[in-house]
Amino acid sequence: MGMAKAFIGALILAMEISAVGCAGPSEAIIAEANSANNDFVLGPEDVLDITVWRSEELTQKGIVVRPDGYISMPLIGEVDASWRTAKELAAHIAERLKEYKEKPTVHVKVKEVNSYYVYVLGDVAKPGKFQLKSHTTVLQAIAMAGGFTPYAAKNNMHVRRTVVGAPGHSKELKIPARYDDLLSGDGDIKDFVLKTGDMVVVPGRAW
Repeated sequence: MGMAKAFIGALILAMEISAVGCAGPSEAIIAEANSANNDFVLGPEDVLDITVWRSEELTQKGIVVRPDGYISMPLIGEVDASWRTAKELAAHIAERLKEYKEKPTVHVKVKEVNSYYVYVLGDVAKPGKFQLKSHTTVLQAIAMAGGFTPYAAKNNMHVRRTVVGAPGHSKELKIPARYDDLLSGDGDIKDFVLKTGDMVVVPGRAW
């Protein structure tokens, strides 16, 4: 009788684990996977052209984002450019300039992208860090890494992403990236654009 109960208990536990494993990704994870848009998030070593309309003394060409994420501007001094898009940085600079100019119009152009990189690790032909110049999806990153090895567990692939919140606060998310779903486009998470610092992990098959 005791053995029967133990067997039934183990069977229920196995079913529960299986159900959890089969559950789809949460809405928050799906939203995060699709959160990359057409605008780059700025980072260290990116080169910017900042134009302030009708103000040659404030216009800056070829300004480089420093390792600490800041740039220097006349009048307003230090400006935090990191984790902002070009549009967000332009709006931030314009807001700061309101103290000195009436209705300032600011445009920020990304002249060179140097801060965009991802990692591809695990069972791929050429794992490593990849410096990128344009938006890159998971499947494109796999292709850059030479494709899968014969031992890759393609449908257990995932992307580790660090999401930065308030200053000093960040969290790591694990975004499932099943190869069959990315290829077919039929899953909840389709082939999505990677963000800088993302880590594509391809585990090996368990034998």
